[in-house]
Amino acid sequence: MNAENTVSATELRLYDEPGHLIRRAQQIAVARFHEVHGRHVTPVQYAILRTLQETPGIDQVTLADKVALDTSTTADIAARLETKGWISREVLPRRQRSLVLTPEGESVLAELLTGTTAHWDSLMSALSKDEQHEFIRLLRKFVDLHDQRDSLE
Repeated sequence: MNAENTVSATELRLYDEPGHLIRRAQQIAVARFHEVHGRHVTPVQYAILRTLQETPGIDQVTLADKVALDTSTTADIAARLETKGWISREVLPRRQRSLVLTPEGESVLAELLTGTTAHWDSLMSALSKDEQHEFIRLLRKFVDLHDQRDSLE
């Protein structure tokens, strides 16, 4: 980082700090998620269900990496989803587990997907189409750059 991009802590207002804004954006996104989808599923559970739809039979370690969770949290959530009857877990060699959606899990996800556009609109409709694309592009870039940096450490 060069010196001209550095801001002193005394010059920053709370609502200029990226960490605070990202936390607020997450709070807003979760609140809107529950307004649209209800409280029977969390955004993280939704991410796991979507990932299992896209990659059926994936192992828990790879799933954890894809949804950016640690493996123990992923295992806990997978166990809860299995208890709900939404996924099944099969033990693989070397104590890995293969995960797939059950028919009930497919049905739950299909219901959730019907609200995806409403969730998007509730978050993004105040922005123009160009601003929406730019916002997503910058979020993706921010996450990708930090993921790359973290994988090098």
